[in-house]
Amino acid sequence: MLIDFHTHIFPEKIAARSIEALIAGIRREQGADYENPDGSPLVFREGTPEALLESMDKSEVDCSICLPIATKPSQTVSINRFAEGIRSARMISLGTLHPADPEAEQVLEDLAKRGFRGIKLHLQFQQYDIDSPEVIRILQKAEALGLIVVFHAGADIGLPPPVYTSPEKIRHALDYVDGSNLVAAHLGGWAQWDDVERYLVGTNINLDTAYIRLFIPPEQCLRIIRNHGADKIVFGSDSPWENPADTLKFLQSLNLTERELAQITHENAQRLLKNA
Repeated sequence: MLIDFHTHIFPEKIAARSIEALIAGIRREQGADYENPDGSPLVFREGTPEALLESMDKSEVDCSICLPIATKPSQTVSINRFAEGIRSARMISLGTLHPADPEAEQVLEDLAKRGFRGIKLHLQFQQYDIDSPEVIRILQKAEALGLIVVFHAGADIGLPPPVYTSPEKIRHALDYVDGSNLVAAHLGGWAQWDDVERYLVGTNINLDTAYIRLFIPPEQCLRIIRNHGADKIVFGSDSPWENPADTLKFLQSLNLTERELAQITHENAQRLLKNA
């Protein structure tokens, strides 16, 4: 069984435009001619629900968790309405909110009542430190409600500094919450994996595997997984930015045990979803 805990989709009418804008951001930050280190396209599919289901069939993904992002408070209602509308047995969309929303705690209560399993935060877009008072109150409320919080961690390939979710700041946020309902994307800190080992390995937080295979040394990836514990690693591809079949091949190349792969590919995700 394979559960992809980190995917993105957009409504049909804005999907192409959204992907184009994100690619433009990458090339603005990385250079006009930037391509993936292995020469593969920056995106492997369209960012629509239909394209996600098609890619899931090809990659033998049983269930995908979709992660919407509100880049401003005014988007929250419409994005969560879209997220609610596409939910199915194979696509489970989390909700979202913005730290600047003065009613963030009420938004969380409403999402919980509507059956959402959790929320996605992308604090690089939202421009809030994860250990800021505004975000801490969201994390504490989500924990009290039993909601999962998936959040971008580390640098972002398409956005400039500062880094709002560095491993050190995440570690500080863990002084205020238990952390077992949190999923720090990109193995705890994209392009900041030395600090992941310094600040996050061994804590209660979960880490996902999204968008790391072309950028992290395999030996460091294996070391983080083993030292943190495979029981706190969840499979994520960051689709449409990466093909989940490629993510799985990368993990299979790390010499993980069958037990560790089972935990990462579906058991840990099932536990998180059951507890939410």
